[in-house]
Amino acid sequence: MPRRGHVSKRDITPDSVYNSKLVTRFINNLMNRGKRSIATGIFYDALEKLSKMNNAENALELFKKSIDSAKPIVEVRSKRIGGANYQVPIEVKADRAIALAFRWILGFSRQRKEKSMADRLAAEFADILKNTGATMKKRDEVHRMAEANKAFAHYRV
Repeated sequence: MPRRGHVSKRDITPDSVYNSKLVTRFINNLMNRGKRSIATGIFYDALEKLSKMNNAENALELFKKSIDSAKPIVEVRSKRIGGANYQVPIEVKADRAIALAFRWILGFSRQRKEKSMADRLAAEFADILKNTGATMKKRDEVHRMAEANKAFAHYRV
């Protein structure tokens, strides 16, 4: 572990279209091999398709709503106590919850069968808004695991 002190978090510049830092974070996660322009194109196409699917004006609100729906509230962490590993439920911090939601949405949208990545992303966002799809299944599974191991909640991780 380095002993040079705490590294401060870098400030992210908001994106040019929606002026949102959340959008920039999502685009950074979507980006492969440093190709930001391709990632931004895919993301904005996906939001456009999503707003057409839902007959909505504000695509950014739909995006934020889907991210909020996909965020986990609690998760389990392993803790070794007396030779046994316990799955201890802990509350998820805000930054980690967003990161997990991004990871799940992108992972499951990459596994979908639609033709383009923009179509896949739009379909995944639409599924999240309907409370269906692989991302919501994953979130519910994480919540179920935490609920099942509630007895070990008194252990500190």
